[in-house]
Amino acid sequence: MARNDALYDAVLKGRRKDVSTLVQQLVDEGANVEEILMDSMVPAMAEIGERFSRNEAYVPEMLIAARAMQAGLDILDPLLQQSGHEPIGKVAIGTVKGDLHDIGKNLVAMMLKGAGFEVLDLGVDCDVEKYREAVEEQGVQIVLLSSLLTTTMPYMKETVSALAGLDVKTMVGGAPVTQEYATEIGADGYSDDANHAVKVAKELLGLVA
Repeated sequence: MARNDALYDAVLKGRRKDVSTLVQQLVDEGANVEEILMDSMVPAMAEIGERFSRNEAYVPEMLIAARAMQAGLDILDPLLQQSGHEPIGKVAIGTVKGDLHDIGKNLVAMMLKGAGFEVLDLGVDCDVEKYREAVEEQGVQIVLLSSLLTTTMPYMKETVSALAGLDVKTMVGGAPVTQEYATEIGADGYSDDANHAVKVAKELLGLVA
């Protein structure tokens, strides 16, 4: 299936109702469910992410695009599971213990979903055990740690250290977090925005050259 321009534009511009209508229409017409996602919806999220990186779009535009994307995924997810569609990777994301901020985390989670990852959202105020359970019981390949407060950043170090012996990659991010800090605590990856987080996650799983 070639790109459906109407669906692509609806996701890009954050028109949630239009996305739901168009996705349902394509499903009813017998379009390939995986192609609806990969040919029209994922490229739209990639485009809004690239615009954000170029300072041509801002957080509000990304959020409404991500919510529009989610409206389509709500219809497609059950059908994708039935068809045996495999996500490109499985990740867990959560804000670290002591930190209740979630806007950045939510945006990263939605961008990862939009890129084809299965995302386990652990929420906020996550302790080491919550992250460990995601690895040991859910089989996630990457754990993403978010922090917006300098006072909670040390818990990132504690968590990265606790996960060091497990078969999992760790990524950190958030307003006060830097690449230098990520390197210092032994994290495998760092991102300063949601679009870059997708690229780093793909790199950690060897999905990009």
